[in-house]
Amino acid sequence: MNMRKTLLAASLGAISLSLCGWAAAAPMMSAPQLQSKQAAASLVSQLSKQLASRGLDANHGFAVKVQHPGVQGTQVVRVQHTYKGVPVFGSESVVVVDGTGHIVSESASDRRSQLGKGGAAVDIDVKPSISSKAAIDAALVSVGPSATHLAPPSADLIIFPVMKTERVPAALNKPESELNALDVQDVVDHYELAYLVHTRAVVADRPVYRDTVVNAKDAHVIDQWNMLQTVIGVGKSQYNGEVPISTTLVNGTYQMKDSTRGKGGAYGAMAITNANHGSSAGLIYTNSTNTWGDGKQYIEGGSTTNANGQTAAVNAMWGLMNTYDTLKNVMGWLSLDGHDTATYIAAHVNTAYDNAYYSDTCRCMFIGDGSMFYSLGSNDVIGHEMGHGVTAATSNLTYSGESGGLNESSSDINGEVVEAYARAGGKGDTVPLTGNDWVMGKEISKNGTPLRWMYKPSKDGSSPDAWSTSIKRLDVHYSSGPNNRMFYFLSQGSNADKNSDQYSKYLVKNPGAMSGIGLDKAYRIWFKANTTKFTSSTNYADARNKMIEAAEELYGKGSKEAIAVQRAYAAINVGADVDESQ
Repeated sequence: MNMRKTLLAASLGAISLSLCGWAAAAPMMSAPQLQSKQAAASLVSQLSKQLASRGLDANHGFAVKVQHPGVQGTQVVRVQHTYKGVPVFGSESVVVVDGTGHIVSESASDRRSQLGKGGAAVDIDVKPSISSKAAIDAALVSVGPSATHLAPPSADLIIFPVMKTERVPAALNKPESELNALDVQDVVDHYELAYLVHTRAVVADRPVYRDTVVNAKDAHVIDQWNMLQTVIGVGKSQYNGEVPISTTLVNGTYQMKDSTRGKGGAYGAMAITNANHGSSAGLIYTNSTNTWGDGKQYIEGGSTTNANGQTAAVNAMWGLMNTYDTLKNVMGWLSLDGHDTATYIAAHVNTAYDNAYYSDTCRCMFIGDGSMFYSLGSNDVIGHEMGHGVTAATSNLTYSGESGGLNESSSDINGEVVEAYARAGGKGDTVPLTGNDWVMGKEISKNGTPLRWMYKPSKDGSSPDAWSTSIKRLDVHYSSGPNNRMFYFLSQGSNADKNSDQYSKYLVKNPGAMSGIGLDKAYRIWFKANTTKFTSSTNYADARNKMIEAAEELYGKGSKEAIAVQRAYAAINVGADVDESQ
C-alpha cells in the first residue's frame, strides 16, 4: 500500500514539535507507567496503612482508577475511596508517586469519614434491593421512549453522599450578601446506596447525555445532571486564512488524518470525519487533491464534501492541530489523556446545529455548522472542547454545581491559551502574553457578540462576576464565570478604576490593582492543579487552596505567583485579599 504523510501549505515544511516540560521540569511523557497489579497493590497497601490514623475502620478501602504521567519521573494516580468494596461517589485521592512507587504527595476529597461503626459514624447496607436494569429504567424516564442510544446504558453501584452547605463557626452571624466562599463548607448530610446510571442517547437528532443517581433500595431519582459538555449557543480556513493541515495519502487519495499527532484511537491517528448532518461520526474526509476548502461559511443544503463543505473540516483540523501542539510543546502533555491516544472531530453534525460538544463515549468532539452562529470550529472553541477531554482524563470534575462550573472554566481557559499560542505561530515552549481576545466564541458569532467574557462574565447577562451561595444552582456555563475572571486577573492583573470592566470590589489590599503573572505562568499553575490536585468534587474554595499549593510547588512559598493566586481568588470573593509585598 502506497502511504506517505503530506502537509498542505504554500510551504511544505514540517511543523516543529519540540518537547518541553512543566515549568523547568522534565517532560511529562517520560514518566514510568503504573502498569502492574503489583504496583497498584503496593500503592493501595501504602494508603491502607494510614486508615487507622485517619479514624477509618477496615471496611474502608481504595481502588486505583486511572493514572497519567507526571513530571520528573513521577506518575499521578487517581484512587477511588471505597466502603465495603463499593465506591463512595466524589471521595477520592490524587496521589503522586515517584519512580519506585512511593508516595510523594496526596491531595484528597474525603467524603467517607462518617461511614463506619462506632461513635457518630453510620454503617450502611451495601446490598441493593433493585437490579441495575431497574435503575436504568428509572433513569430513562427522563430521556423518553424515542431515544436512540449511542452506547448501551450502564449502571454502577455507589454510595452517594448527599451533601449540604454549612457555615463555618466564624461566619454564623454574617449577612448572606457578605459571605465569602471560605465562610461555608460542603458536608455530608447522609448517605444513600445508589446506582450511577450513564445514558448517552440521541432524541430528535439532538444528543441527550445524562448521569442519573438512582436510589438502590426504591429506585427514586436522587440527582441528575447533563453530561453534554458543550459551547452553549442560543452561535481555505474560515477564520485563519490559508493554513497548513496535516493529511495522509493512501493509494492516491488524500485523507484528513494526521498521523504525526497521536496514535491508536478509532482511526489510528487524529482525524476529521463527516457527520453529513447526522448525529454519528461518519467517514474520514477524503479528497483527490491536497487542497481543501474555500474558506467560506457552509451554505445550508449544499454538499458537505465539495470545497465549501470541506471548509468546516479544515477549521476542525486546524483547531485540533493547534490544541495538540499547545498541550505537547508547552506542557509536555500528549493528546487528551496524556498517553497520546488519538482523537477525532466530526464536522457537519445535524442540520444548522448551533453547538459543539465533547462526547465521553468516544473521547471525541462534534461541531455543528451553525444557524445563529458560523461554523463552530474556531481555535478557541476546538481548544475548549478538547479541554474537556483533558479534564475527563484527569480531575474528571463532576459536571454539576461548582465542580461543573470549574469544568467549563477549565475548557474556556484551554481555549484562550490555544488561541494565543496559535496566533503567535504555534511554536515554542511557552504561551505568549498576548494574542487571545479573552472572550469565547467571538469569531463564530454572526453579530460579533461573544458567548462569554473572561474578564467580566456578567456582560453576558447571566454569569456572575464573583462567588456567592447561589452559584451551585446555576447552569455550569454560567457558574464558570467567576473562575474565568480569576484566571484573567491571575494572568493580566486588574484595574483599580471602579468604572473599569477589570475592577473588583473585593481587592482591598495594596496595590488596589493586582499584578498579573502572565498567561504562561497562570496556565501552568492551573494545569498542574487540575491534573495533579483537583478531585471530581473540587469546588471553588478547594480550587483556591489547591491552586495555591500548585503555585508554591512551581514557584516557591511566598512567591509573587502564589500571592497572585490568592489575590486573583480574593477578587472573586473566594478567600481574603492580601498585600502583594509580604
